[in-house]
Amino acid sequence: MMATRQCTKTACARPAVATLTYVYEDSTVVVGQLATEAEPHSYDLCAAHAERFTAPRGWNVVHIQQDYDDPGPSPDDLDALAKAVREAGRPVVPASADPRPPLASEPRRGHLRVVASDV
Repeated sequence: MMATRQCTKTACARPAVATLTYVYEDSTVVVGQLATEAEPHSYDLCAAHAERFTAPRGWNVVHIQQDYDDPGPSPDDLDALAKAVREAGRPVVPASADPRPPLASEPRRGHLRVVASDV
């Protein structure tokens, strides 16, 4: 399953559809198609943030014209989510369900243990 990248804006969990890149030499910001791989000096944006992005004062903004369609979750994403929910809902069965209590010589979990008396 191919993981989708999220918008890099704080508290935004929407999927990224555009990449923002700063060109420092030209004082230009380019907002265009989502890059195929995440780059360390580029920022992924969702459709809402890509459309209303503004650059710092004195900088030019180049919007490469495209429709920023948010495709939503793919069938693979929904299938993976359904499998995860099913897995989380399964009851936990201990690996060794031994009904007999441990002996005093056997290590036990917890802070209490049985001590054999010599009476």
